[in-house]
Amino acid sequence: MTAAEFSKISHTIPLQPGIYKYFDENNEIIYVGKAKSLRKRVSSYFVKNHDSFKTRRLVENIHHIEFTIVNSEQDAFLLENSLIKQFQPRYNINLKDDKTYPYMVIRHENYPRVFLTRNVIKDGSEYLGPFTSVGRVRELLEVIRYNIPLRTCNLLLTPNNIQKGKFKVCLEYHLGNCKGPCEGLQTEEDYNENLSQVKNILKGNLSPVVNLFKEQMQEYAMNMEFEKAEILRKKIDSLNAYQVRSTVVNTRVGNVDVFTILSEGNAAYVNYLRVLNGTISDTKTVTLEKQLEEGDEEVLTYAIGYLRDTFKSLAREIVVPMEIEYPESQVTVTVPKGGDKKKLLELSEKNVNYFKDELYRKKILHLEGKSDMERKKVLYQLQADLELPLLPEHIECFDNSNFQGSYPVSACVVFKDGVASKKDYRHFNIKTVVGINDFASMKEVVHRRYSRLLAEQQPLPQLVIIDGGKGQLGAAMESIRALDLIGSMTVVGLAKNEEEIFFPGDKDSIKLPYGSESLKLIRRVRDEVHRFGITFHRQKRSKGTFKNELEAIKGIGENTATQLLKTFRSVNKIRGLTLDELVNEVGQAKGKLVYEHFHPTATGSQPAANE
Repeated sequence: MTAAEFSKISHTIPLQPGIYKYFDENNEIIYVGKAKSLRKRVSSYFVKNHDSFKTRRLVENIHHIEFTIVNSEQDAFLLENSLIKQFQPRYNINLKDDKTYPYMVIRHENYPRVFLTRNVIKDGSEYLGPFTSVGRVRELLEVIRYNIPLRTCNLLLTPNNIQKGKFKVCLEYHLGNCKGPCEGLQTEEDYNENLSQVKNILKGNLSPVVNLFKEQMQEYAMNMEFEKAEILRKKIDSLNAYQVRSTVVNTRVGNVDVFTILSEGNAAYVNYLRVLNGTISDTKTVTLEKQLEEGDEEVLTYAIGYLRDTFKSLAREIVVPMEIEYPESQVTVTVPKGGDKKKLLELSEKNVNYFKDELYRKKILHLEGKSDMERKKVLYQLQADLELPLLPEHIECFDNSNFQGSYPVSACVVFKDGVASKKDYRHFNIKTVVGINDFASMKEVVHRRYSRLLAEQQPLPQLVIIDGGKGQLGAAMESIRALDLIGSMTVVGLAKNEEEIFFPGDKDSIKLPYGSESLKLIRRVRDEVHRFGITFHRQKRSKGTFKNELEAIKGIGENTATQLLKTFRSVNKIRGLTLDELVNEVGQAKGKLVYEHFHPTATGSQPAANE
């Protein structure tokens, strides 16, 4: 659908809140969206020039539009989530989560049994959950069976069968794990009271159960029934120990849902911590694939709606790392600055980082587990897709990294035969560039890398990937020309967001087939250079690298460097301070030394070289 075609129907689209559905020429839903004002939101697709290739492609594929008016933004949000889950349109955020979750079922029968299941059947039974972990459910079952006597047999315990004396108690009765309802030794009323305690445990509400046991224990003790009192004491200890094993934050925190997001290219990872009565009862991390130009706020909001619906959360507060527009009016959105909720957020961040690293390790293992023939097949595919003159058996990738605009570093990773060759990885401290200049930094490290290989008569790679697009690619090619290496290897640029590949001098980019093995290899190489570069950068920071430039100034020691960094947070900010600002912070003599280091032209002095 063109802008001109849309202009003919734009006036028919209502201004009310609702959801809109885009269909292609095959009448297939390709995108579902929500809006406070349907006309304004839908019009934005046709009146703007979109930078994103995928958004432009979406608009080109729209054949016709349908919409549904709803009463509120909240209803639009819920309906959008439902339709995305149902139809999984091609251009919507793709949440990769096809797992069937376990439930705890309280069977609809006389003297109901309690057990684990993955199949939810409409048979009148009560299903509690879902839970994120089978291990977690089994642990809960063990806690329940130790503390609350319930039957585990599959006998048909109808009142008529019990009255006729068809059954005899089994070993579980003699072990104290069952009260013998099969022989009428336990009433249904008493059994149902036990079930209510089970529900409390499953919902993370242990206090009523513990308090009941304490009352019963005191009664037994007053009646001199010390053996029964001792049994209850052990059960109380068991429940307290279980609660300690669950991460207890603070009972005053109550019921909250905690979410964090980590984005990397077109992928996003969202962690969910479910907190019941101040105790972390569940945790789940999901992977989402961005299809258009969605920001973290939009992806996180979608994931929150999906996870709260999946796990049937009724919490009235969500804790998140950033301000988001969450349309459920009865839910409070909290961005904590400190306290227990901030600690929960930090714990969620640890979980999402661990998940991403673990996923990466599995990908690497999966690749390394392939046969030589399988790896070669991927390389031949990449050669064909990029029209390379040689099979890319040796690939190198470069990326720059800096922290708050200060102290830049670069990294180079090497893949041989499609597998990471970590012994060949290299990192670089930028030596010749003053300040932050990604282009100049890329030019420097590419020159240093390949002048070294030439001097040592080492083999050159068939493919070099410059992470960062046209600008960095142009800077890298200056060094390639200076070293007279044009034609010796293929050098390409990789746009950070769109996964578009640029060749030197070409106006248009190449996009590899989405989901192809060749694109997956490019992604692995890119992800690895990000990981290696960030890891190196963190190591440098943890060792006090950012102090080194200050401490390298003659007359400036560790205490002064630390004081300046604590106050101004980065070397880059210190570089921009006036002489008066520096003097006010560290005194006349030291302030002048620092100022002259960063402004040599003002006094004629020369700065100390970066290490």
